[in-house]
Amino acid sequence: MRLPLQITLRDIQHSDAIEQAIREKAEKLNQFNTNIMACRVTVEMPAKHKNHGKEFVVAIDLTVPGNELVVNHERNEDLYVALRDAFNAARRQLEELARKQRELHRQPAAA
Repeated sequence: MRLPLQITLRDIQHSDAIEQAIREKAEKLNQFNTNIMACRVTVEMPAKHKNHGKEFVVAIDLTVPGNELVVNHERNEDLYVALRDAFNAARRQLEELARKQRELHRQPAAA
């Protein structure tokens, strides 16, 4: 990543373990696609709904040349599951972008 990883925790007590887990997952994304320019991760715990337990919400905003990829609202009662799901969704978006770019650059076959 060209810019430092930005981690925002809202309504959650800061924890080195949470931050370390996010940094490790972001580094794996960066190894997967070295064109990532910036990565912003937001983790929050919105107000508890009367019919549901507490849920963690993870959002990831990735900037790559010419595109911005956003993973919104990966939710789970387990923070680490929510992080895993959000980073897996981000990886899938990076894979799809790479596939589209390969197709765009593919030359038509000579007839």
